[in-house]
Amino acid sequence: MDDLKTSSRTITSDNIPHTIPILPIVDTNLFPKMVLPLVLIQREAVELIDEAMAGNRMLGLLLSKRSDIDSRHTAEDLHRIGTVAIILKMSKMERDKAQLLIQGLDRFKVIQFLQNKKYMQAKIEIIENRNADRNKENRALMANIVEQYEKIVALSPGLPSEMGHMIKSLQEPTVLADMVASTINAPVKEKQNVIELLDVTKRLKKVTRLVNDQLEILEMSSKIQSQVKEDMDNRQREYYLRQQLKAIKEELGETEDESVEIKEYRAKIEKKDLPEEARKEAERELQRLSRMQPSSSEYVVSSTYLDWLTSLPWNDRSEDHLDIKSARKILNHDHYGLEKPKKRILEYLAVRKLKNDSKGPILCFTGPPGTGKTSLGRSIARALGRQFVRIALGGVRDEAEIRGHRRTYVGALPGRIIQCLRKAGTQNPVFMLDEIDKVDHSYHGDPSSALLEVLDPEQNFSFSDHYLDVPFDLSDVMFLTTANVLHTVPAPLRDRMEVLELNGYTEEEKLKIATRYLIPKQREANGLSAIQIRLTSGAVKKIISGYTRESGLRNLERHIGAVCRGVASKIAEGEAETAMVGQKDLHDYLGPAPNMPDLVLKIENPGVVVGLAWTPYGGEILFIEAVAMKGGKRGLTLTGQLGDVMKESASTALSFIRANAKKLAVDDAFFSTHDLHIHVPEGSIPKDGPSAGVAMLTCLVSLMTGRRVKKRLAMSGEITLRGEVLPVGGIKEKVIAAHRAGIKTIILPLWNQKDMEDVPKDISKSIAFHFVDKMEEVLALALE
Repeated sequence: MDDLKTSSRTITSDNIPHTIPILPIVDTNLFPKMVLPLVLIQREAVELIDEAMAGNRMLGLLLSKRSDIDSRHTAEDLHRIGTVAIILKMSKMERDKAQLLIQGLDRFKVIQFLQNKKYMQAKIEIIENRNADRNKENRALMANIVEQYEKIVALSPGLPSEMGHMIKSLQEPTVLADMVASTINAPVKEKQNVIELLDVTKRLKKVTRLVNDQLEILEMSSKIQSQVKEDMDNRQREYYLRQQLKAIKEELGETEDESVEIKEYRAKIEKKDLPEEARKEAERELQRLSRMQPSSSEYVVSSTYLDWLTSLPWNDRSEDHLDIKSARKILNHDHYGLEKPKKRILEYLAVRKLKNDSKGPILCFTGPPGTGKTSLGRSIARALGRQFVRIALGGVRDEAEIRGHRRTYVGALPGRIIQCLRKAGTQNPVFMLDEIDKVDHSYHGDPSSALLEVLDPEQNFSFSDHYLDVPFDLSDVMFLTTANVLHTVPAPLRDRMEVLELNGYTEEEKLKIATRYLIPKQREANGLSAIQIRLTSGAVKKIISGYTRESGLRNLERHIGAVCRGVASKIAEGEAETAMVGQKDLHDYLGPAPNMPDLVLKIENPGVVVGLAWTPYGGEILFIEAVAMKGGKRGLTLTGQLGDVMKESASTALSFIRANAKKLAVDDAFFSTHDLHIHVPEGSIPKDGPSAGVAMLTCLVSLMTGRRVKKRLAMSGEITLRGEVLPVGGIKEKVIAAHRAGIKTIILPLWNQKDMEDVPKDISKSIAFHFVDKMEEVLALALE
């Protein structure tokens, strides 16, 4: 330490110079007549103190608006009103560090900042207090502050009791206000506001508010502390009494009887026919529970675990209804069509009837939305006489949703598989995993990987849930899954399921389904009887073709519901008692038909072909157009949001035509003098796949030879550079879409002839099919 310097001279306002060095301070305040210790860590500040000590030892303290200590403060960062202080003591610790003890003298206001030295200086004027006399209002405010301050001292361990006596002895309003403001725990900005208040009455009122706020906080803190202490005392007292009671019973030789809850759990375990491993785990957990205090948090965790173990259907099975005729009747009553899934369920029942221990199949229903996949699951459960449970997997991205959380986590629960089995109450329900193609994955794990064990008959007899931590037999569960598409389902998971396709419905099938199921359902939902509303077959067909055009039935049901609501409104308002809704009436209930008219008839020029496309929502017809422009420099242009595979099909078609121009009666000079442009309308919809190759080649040959494509003709197939026609997928959906659009002739690859078994017979009879394996055959059939 360096030399220690002190001062005992009395300083008055007249002794304060008009220019003084300025020391910025952060997160603290200095009031007149108060003493404040400071630690300086900046070289400029230490130099300022050295010069002040060499002179009159006075400096001005201004609060900075910034809270960072290390950076340099500019004039803009500082408040304009502060306190003149005198250095009482100073000691240097290191080169750039010093300790100070300073005392406030008076308030000052900055007139002008000066920057003629390394540190900041300012021209100042001393501020005089207003209303500083002991008038009645000031005396009342002082008395109130003293009373409240004594309460603060009593509640604050950091304030000595002498502070209350000292504050009580102060007679000057200014000194009282400043001393109280400096010693209470208030924000720095609020204390700065007290320094800047020149009217003593207003200053006393401001201090009164700060004192009241501080007192409220201290009283609330004291109340909380006493409550916590009381709770702790009660728990400790209860613990000591229990220990004493236990010691007394041991001394008397009395054994403590089991609690009612422990007895109930023991009875549940004995009553429940648990597997050996589950029984051992339950008894071990029950032993732990009996040694715990009911008030402990672990007690709740153990009791919840035992609740789950004793409420699961370990060996509770529902008896299967093995009457195949009755099951067929139920399936046919609930759903029209869907022959393949119905056949598979009846086969399972037949095998189950002959062999009781056969494992349940794991079926995957795939098809467009609205084709009845989920409702078919309920119908299967009804036919089998089993409970039905369903979980939606769309958007599930956490493995714990399937396998559960480990019991180390607070609020842990079993996975949704175990939860649904407890809800079903049987070990062999029909369990539907809906939207399995929309399972996601994240850093929490991959749910589809967890499903590998669930959907594998060779593994799921010992399914392990993280929460239960004991094997559970899922081999008797009949798992059904649904998906719109299969390419998003991981291959190992897809391999474990038997896929049954539920394709779109034909117009005749939709008409029958609407008549048998949808119209009665919507009638009942809207409070109508069969007498009050009737929809003609023509009206239903118009809704199907003009308002919906979908593979499923959801939009059809919505539109039928809209018609029923419209009729219900008229009957409720007294406009009609009954309603017969025909084609012409649909406009009143549904507005104009949104579907475009049949464009297949509008092929009037060469270079336009109707192709067939497959989408996850069913089949669609696809118009392919081509035009030729003089030039020959740009080559082939493709538009309509075509994918890479579709672009390659167009390039393959053009290369085949150029290589076989003479055979196809195309002028060789055509390619050097013309640019070609192929466009597929509905450009906002992305399109891809190889099945448009045949249509693109036919479109280009039609354009180059001037021969139009026959009306009401569509085609689908992949092509090669040698002119071979390769098979494609989605035949049933494409044929249904063509029939819906009024197509009368379809050209398909020869290898796809086997897929015609899936096409409804009424459609196959109404369309002429040609199966080819060479492009020459396609052109001969398609061009006029």
